[in-house]
Amino acid sequence: MGSYVNTFAVLLPSALFLSFTLASIFRRTGTLIGGRFRQASRARRELLLERVATEKRSHQAEQEHRKGKEIKKDDVWEQIEGSLLGSEEELADRDWDGIIGFFHPFCNAGGGGERVLWAAIRATQARYPSATCVVYTGDQDHDKTAILRRVKDRFNILLHPPTVHFLYLSKRDWVLANKWPRFTLLGQSFGSLVLAWDAFSLLVPDVFVDTMGYAFALALSSWFFPTVPTGAYVHYPTISTDMLDSLDTGGQGINAGTGAGFRGKAKRWYWQLFAWLYCRVGSTIDVVMTNSSWTQAHIQTLWGPYRNNETDSDSTDIDVVFPPVAVEEVVSNVVVSEASEKKREPSILYIAQFRPEKNHQLILEAFASFMQSSPTFPSYPGATPKLVLIGSVRDSDDATRVYKLRLLARELHIADNVEFICDASWSAMLERMQTCSLGVNGMWNEHFGIGVVEYQAAGLISVVNDSGGPKLDIIVEVDGKPTGYHASTKEEYAEGFTKGLSLSPEESLATRKRARKSAQRFTDKGFADKWIRNLNKLVKLQIARATK
Repeated sequence: MGSYVNTFAVLLPSALFLSFTLASIFRRTGTLIGGRFRQASRARRELLLERVATEKRSHQAEQEHRKGKEIKKDDVWEQIEGSLLGSEEELADRDWDGIIGFFHPFCNAGGGGERVLWAAIRATQARYPSATCVVYTGDQDHDKTAILRRVKDRFNILLHPPTVHFLYLSKRDWVLANKWPRFTLLGQSFGSLVLAWDAFSLLVPDVFVDTMGYAFALALSSWFFPTVPTGAYVHYPTISTDMLDSLDTGGQGINAGTGAGFRGKAKRWYWQLFAWLYCRVGSTIDVVMTNSSWTQAHIQTLWGPYRNNETDSDSTDIDVVFPPVAVEEVVSNVVVSEASEKKREPSILYIAQFRPEKNHQLILEAFASFMQSSPTFPSYPGATPKLVLIGSVRDSDDATRVYKLRLLARELHIADNVEFICDASWSAMLERMQTCSLGVNGMWNEHFGIGVVEYQAAGLISVVNDSGGPKLDIIVEVDGKPTGYHASTKEEYAEGFTKGLSLSPEESLATRKRARKSAQRFTDKGFADKWIRNLNKLVKLQIARATK
């Protein structure tokens, strides 16, 4: 027995020494690689800052030329400063002039995640007007002018052009799902490392923020650049306990019931291994924000224990920052009154990108079931119900998906009552919100649901999936009464459509007003206030680390 104790006493210090040595070598290797990146991108950094200074002077000259005229639309970003700025102590670093890198390879996609990006940059510009916001994007076929024009047209968000710039990534295809037909989660995460390497070869920022969900890219940044604070805005966990549960018989989602047999067990082991990796990279991130309480709960479960054990942060610092929704603008453009009720038709509106997880097929099948019941509604005499599908088309895969959905509508004999609108402008969507009566959401475990909040702001009565953000945060009771309906199956959706369109004029108007009241929780200003609170943490970390 004594020999075993002696052997253990000898081996333990050796094992600890080896462990610390390997960890030291790992950190040292990362720092060396990071130093090479800094040196290689130094010239580009200087050129970028010179360009920012030149554009600022040009913009200032244009302002002086237009003095005395109406308030310039491209200067509206300055008007939000008053609502965002705090005490003098909080503004001590207002003149901070660092570079904030926003990692968003699909910045021109036009979805809810992109609205978060642009609203975050607008708030950042107001809080730190001397800082430069750099967006790492793979949208190589669009220049700065075109992208900012689309931001204005799609989201009505006005940015200050001199301090927002774009660096174009050449390896965006590495994060596309179709590049990884097998082991997609792991493949895309590896692809995000390749894409982050691409980004750092262009420019090393002072603060690095991911607004798309590429946690592995943030971990790589922390390894290469220990002094660069990292921030994550998590729309949806890459993997979750719900996903693992969905493998069981009776589960939901696109992988429902696929956990049976040897292949199913292998998939479960693979997902569990990936979940462990995802937890470890999540522990390296300095500031974490989530877009809903549903996402927060999952991220706390996954990342929380590791953040408690391995960093100065803990699971309680994972902050819910509801996405910015154009509530104020919708309210100002869409009237909810007795008079406006006469303009509404028995139409159902679905605003969602044409992606598989949005489950347009379920909504088409539910609408077909609804139409087969030959519904008639006294509040809409002589009118025929319609389903209006509005969404952005990012690539050929999305275009093919729309084509297949059109074919499905024909097969279900509802094509004459279904309208597809691709890449609609914001004004076109506002117009539909004024005339439609119901809004629908079909995605299982939708992380938040910006479109659902827009429905509420417009007074639409919503029928949403009985899961995720729409269930927990958005379609909730107001004053003890409902603002919409929850559904899971096509029969439940059809029933929700029937209930929503069968309300009396008085009940309908009261429900619309409650929905609008509920939407007031998700304004642009609410997002900006919380975004800046978290951004301040990152800037303070950067200042502290830079002075060490």
